[in-house]
Formats: sequence, C-alpha cells, structure tokens
Amino acid sequence: MKATKEFVDAFMKLSTPTVSDAMDKLGIRGGCEGLMPIVVGKKFVGPAFTVKFIPVGTVKTKAGDFIDEAKEGDVIVIDNAGRTWCTVWGDILTYVAVKKRIAGTVIDGVCRDVDGIRELDYPMYTKGHFMVTGKDRVMMESMNEPVSICDVQVKPGDLVMADQSGVLIIPIDKAEEILQTAVMINETEEKIIEEIKNGSTLVAARKKLKYDTLQRPGE
Repeated sequence: MKATKEFVDAFMKLSTPTVSDAMDKLGIRGGCEGLMPIVVGKKFVGPAFTVKFIPVGTVKTKAGDFIDEAKEGDVIVIDNAGRTWCTVWGDILTYVAVKKRIAGTVIDGVCRDVDGIRELDYPMYTKGHFMVTGKDRVMMESMNEPVSICDVQVKPGDLVMADQSGVLIIPIDKAEEILQTAVMINETEEKIIEEIKNGSTLVAARKKLKYDTLQRPGE
C-alpha cells in the first residue's frame, strides 16, 4: 500500500489527537513524545523519507546529501538517536526542502539556523535547537531503511502526521483501518458537541454516545 493523495488529504482533515485515539483503539503505538514545532501553526501529512545517523568513527565523512533523493510531498524523518549535542539540519537543507516542496521534517534530535527556518516558514518538529554542527561528529548510516523516532519505528512510506499537538507515525499497512476509525471517533465527538449545544449535560451526552469506549480496544 502506498501513501496516496487521497490518504494524505483525508488525514489532513483530522487532528493528531483524534488519530491517536483511533490508533489506541486498534492497539497501534505511534505518538512521538518530546517533538515540538520550530514554526508554530504548521500541519502536514506525508510519506516518510527516512535517514539514520550514527556517531562518526576514525574516518571523517562528508555531509549527508540525502535530500537530493527526496520527492515533493515527502516528510524527511531523521533518526539522530535523540542527540541534542549536535545538529543534522540547518539553513541549506531548509532552503533545498522549500525549493523541492518537501512537506516537512521530523528529527529525533535537534536542528540549527532557527531564524532561517522561521523566515522560510518551513514545517519542522524536533527535540530542540543547538548551534553545534554534526559534521565530523555524526555520519549518515542509512537512507530509506526503517528507523526509530522517539522509540517508534518508522518505515519508508509510512505516513507522518504533525500538528500543534505533536507528531504521529501511521503505519501505511494500517492506514485505511486507522482512517476509518478516526473518522468514526471524530463524528462521535462532533455529535457530543451538538448534544451539548441542544441542552444536554456533558455526562448525558458522553453516555449516550459511548464516549468512554471510543479509544478502548475491543469496544
């Protein structure tokens, strides 16, 4: 299964909390704890283009030019093992990403050149920012192989969803089932709000629409 435009558009209509609830109901872990937006208010959904970095050895290596292989609409997902003492993203990569219309970047680690990222209004979620370069400190080990982001596995082509509430990894082989469940949950929550608008108490509305079981597996 591939991350089609229809999948992307459908998930863009939802929020990460709603999709997270759907994944809970299906017993699928996907929330990436600790990632925060560099540019406030950005939302994206797209297929993962994965990159993994490891500490450099005795032989120095060149900078990773992985972005040349990424395609429009991809989300670049970088596994830097949560390192906060060196960066794997800066202003040049940001410029190229904007030029190529990359959907966004997610880093289990930090970025730098924050002023440039914000000036270009580029969507990015990281564990923070730090000015020290990753050159001669880390090296690219793999590209478009499975990686770990905040202890969540990400395979190439999995959907990556991000909004102000955080980042979710949606396994592409489960995306259809997750989407159907998320739409159901979203519709139920909208009905609860309508019930309250029409004079119901919150307790009664939640009970009527079985709110407590929405994200509970097997119910």
